[in-house]
Amino acid sequence: MAADQRPKADTLALRQRLISHLFSGSGRLTRTHAEMSKEATEAENAFRNNPKFQRLVTPSASCFATTCGVERQALPADSFFPRILLRLSGPKGSTCTMNRGQNTSIASAMWRTAPLPDTYRGPYREDHPNPAMAYANEVKRVVSSAQEKGRKIAAFFAESLPSVGGQIIPPAGYFSQVAEHIRKAGGVFVADEIQVGFGRVGKHFWAFQLQGKDFVPDIVTMGKSIGNGHPVACVAATQPVARAFEATGVEYFNTFGGSPVSCAVGLAVLNVLEKEQLQDHATSVGSFLMQLLGQQKIKHPIVGDVRGVGLFIGVDLIKDEATRTPATEEAAYLVSRLKENYVLLSTDGPGRNILKFKPPMCFSLDNARQVVAKLDAILTDMEEKVRSCETLRLQP
Repeated sequence: MAADQRPKADTLALRQRLISHLFSGSGRLTRTHAEMSKEATEAENAFRNNPKFQRLVTPSASCFATTCGVERQALPADSFFPRILLRLSGPKGSTCTMNRGQNTSIASAMWRTAPLPDTYRGPYREDHPNPAMAYANEVKRVVSSAQEKGRKIAAFFAESLPSVGGQIIPPAGYFSQVAEHIRKAGGVFVADEIQVGFGRVGKHFWAFQLQGKDFVPDIVTMGKSIGNGHPVACVAATQPVARAFEATGVEYFNTFGGSPVSCAVGLAVLNVLEKEQLQDHATSVGSFLMQLLGQQKIKHPIVGDVRGVGLFIGVDLIKDEATRTPATEEAAYLVSRLKENYVLLSTDGPGRNILKFKPPMCFSLDNARQVVAKLDAILTDMEEKVRSCETLRLQP
């Protein structure tokens, strides 16, 4: 089922035909967003862009790498975790538990991974009486194991909504119980809001707030959408954590920190967020998109699950309902066909079978209708013409 690879020459020809007029010979953008929007009656819907607020075309803009850096490593300016975060978390030799769903290497700190709180594919699913407690107890087990070996707990790192792990929505109460175990062991809770913060979830400004009003992380990391393409990162901490770090007397220095240009960009993004009411917009458009995708779940048996909140949505493609086997090949084929229809989507999760919907915050109701209509047409075509897996054979 894998789609045929397009020859490089064809790709370059398409690039020249479709977007060469946007740039000068030096590669600089020569057309403004307003000009492009006015002329483009059927603009390309880019979902796989890591979250941005506006539709900006910035070929030189950098995104934040999903790697960790510490003092013994060369730390790029756009590293995922700034050095300050690890230094706030605890001393070298401490154990850090991690909840991201991707492989991460780190020097001078020991990482242990607890199961992602996935109630669709994980060990504790939607029929479990208390999945939040069950997954939190897995973290407690990791903590106890480390302590038995004489290790100290520095921190627990978690995306507030695990993205790379498969667009996962942790059960309510999970973070609060995890934080209790971690803090009791002397560690801190670090919430990663780099992809899901700044109003993307709609109901709240920060995704960790979905866990309840009584839960507050000790440290929060921010990036990507905070600068709308400009390389900006931020770390916020509670006063006890910040004062404890200050009391060490150890100087913190960052060559790339404190740029007034970056600060101006961040303030501009916040102003647009508030002025254009993008958080409310994410709620209304996200709910509508979830409704449309839910209809696709009823219509197409390959769609096993639709989950999400605001403009953070995952569509889990399966080979059969009983085993929930990831439809990896079908997902790759579908993404390729969508790209031919000017819709850019990518897949996530261990099985690379989960379509991730994280469009720009200006994504509209019409955009949602357009994208789901194309998704529906391609899935229908797949069911009629391609019958290479159990899921597709379910259709009469």
